[in-house]
Amino acid sequence: MSQNIADRYNQLHARSLSDPAGFWGEVAEEITWFKRWDKVLDDSNLPFARWFKGGVLNTCYNAIDRHVEAGRGEQRAIIYDSPVTNTIATITYRELRDQVAGFAGALRHLGVEKGDRVIIYMPMIPQTLVAMFACARLGAVHSMVFGGFAPHELATRIADAKPRVVVSASCGIEPNRLVKYKSMVDAAIEESEHKPERCIIFQRPQEKAALLPGRDIDWNDAVADAVPADCVPVNATDPLYILYTSGTTGRPKGSVRDNGGHAVALKWTMKNFYNVEPGEVYWAASDVGWVVGHSYIVYAPLLHGCTTIVFEGKPVGTPNAGTFWRVIEQHKVPTLFTAPTAFRAIKREDPRAEYLKKYDLSHFRALFMAGERSDPDTLRWAEENLKVPVIDHWWQTETGWAICGNPLGTHLYPVKYGSACRPMPGYDMHVLDPGRQELPCGESGGLFSKLPLPPGTLTTLWNDDEGFKKTYFSTHPGYYETGDAGYIDEDGYVYVMSRTDDIINVAGHRLSTGEMEGILAAHPDVAECAVIGTADQLKGQVPLGFLVLKAGVNRPHHEVVKEVIQMVRNQIGPVADFKHAVVVERLPKTRSGKVLRGTMQKIADHQEFKVPPTIEDAAVLTEIAEALSDTRPH
Repeated sequence: MSQNIADRYNQLHARSLSDPAGFWGEVAEEITWFKRWDKVLDDSNLPFARWFKGGVLNTCYNAIDRHVEAGRGEQRAIIYDSPVTNTIATITYRELRDQVAGFAGALRHLGVEKGDRVIIYMPMIPQTLVAMFACARLGAVHSMVFGGFAPHELATRIADAKPRVVVSASCGIEPNRLVKYKSMVDAAIEESEHKPERCIIFQRPQEKAALLPGRDIDWNDAVADAVPADCVPVNATDPLYILYTSGTTGRPKGSVRDNGGHAVALKWTMKNFYNVEPGEVYWAASDVGWVVGHSYIVYAPLLHGCTTIVFEGKPVGTPNAGTFWRVIEQHKVPTLFTAPTAFRAIKREDPRAEYLKKYDLSHFRALFMAGERSDPDTLRWAEENLKVPVIDHWWQTETGWAICGNPLGTHLYPVKYGSACRPMPGYDMHVLDPGRQELPCGESGGLFSKLPLPPGTLTTLWNDDEGFKKTYFSTHPGYYETGDAGYIDEDGYVYVMSRTDDIINVAGHRLSTGEMEGILAAHPDVAECAVIGTADQLKGQVPLGFLVLKAGVNRPHHEVVKEVIQMVRNQIGPVADFKHAVVVERLPKTRSGKVLRGTMQKIADHQEFKVPPTIEDAAVLTEIAEALSDTRPH
């Protein structure tokens, strides 16, 4: 990388902070506006920044209709690849426009208008995207809930969003089981104080659900006689969607995304960050129920005129650890975005990448990983086997796109393992201590971004402005609290080590469990790991490691444990007091791949805990408890 290129990015980032209106105003020219904005940024009432105030647009029009009008209607918009149903299908931009207009007409026939809410509880099928875009087409606010969430979790979201209509499917399909969605929708509506007027159910051939007369309507019946709906102009500051995360008070936190800033920011990232051109295939191997799916399965690829892949499967087990390589070869995918946990699963099942050798990936250009901290060992494994840039980047449900990363489409910085690289435009990152003092380079503390946040980030919490201010801006007024801890080095690289509540205090020493995990992950026999802090009468907390070994490792477990303990001692020192680790078959994770460290900590400390509704397989918690009981580490 030449110094001139680096200087250009430094200038670009500096301008985004010193002249945000000028910077984002130029970026916004790539979006089609029905009416141009009066003001790029209204920051008169921070933290409630308003982007492109006075502007009028429609997100669905920008993602679908304008490509058809530009003569690209026959280009593929969606590739549906479902190894769990042995299905591959494509939908062109013209076909997608017609399907979305038809379903929007069906929603309008049921009374849905601009500003109304629609809950979508769907699996990874094209109809899910059709429903989301149909809401955007009408100016209705969709709230996608991960398909398979327990009825109680769905009920809390129905009660908070108060949707006019719920859209769901008869079932979801996992590798070894069928999940009946409709019965969970019924239970959620029964529990919720708010009762939606109607439910539209997409009947999948694997399961035909019973419909409640007067309330439920079959998807095909709903669209059969619908009058196709045109795109409804909305204000740039109007909400596009609500995406809920679990709140500490029992009430879910509904991050609100606007239309204007969201479209502008995501369109910019496709070329400048991911280095993808219009017309290319882009694959985010996530789920539409999570923020990655919202941003990079549904909206960003189509705003940029790409072909997006809707993948209904797993990185392993559908049918094997070569599934990702098959999809990349078959659909000519140049760029993949997935979570580190997916690659850890592949690496565990196929540590020597034997499946990879069966496929032609000569067209593949880059791998991006986010969703949790990318451990250096997994990054190196991917680099060595794929022989392409592997980009770690850091972002959150609240931000909607990368806070920090390596902008492949603009300039590729040298990789520093363990770092999410440099802040993206609009993010002014600082490391602050509890006394609101800036910490020097290399010293760990809370990671904050100075206001205003860039476009595309959350504008508030649904019906909870006070909760928005208290949750994200009360610790250090004028700064967004990410909830993550880490440090910034002398080159401006940001290292995200853990959540702020994952910093453990060992005899007065504040230590990062993320740093310890990075050391454990470097052991050649370790596929995955986690470190938690457990209660200790003498030292307050002491670290405890969990190790998942690679397939084919037959060494005695105590030997591996002894070696990782020594590795931590060598690299951090005795101060870490890392003396205990256990080998387990798997780690408890959410469906999005995050390790449930808090629940593991409660198990280790013999505290009562609730089985999280987001957990992928609750049986693993019993296995963790048994492993701790058998080894008696304390």
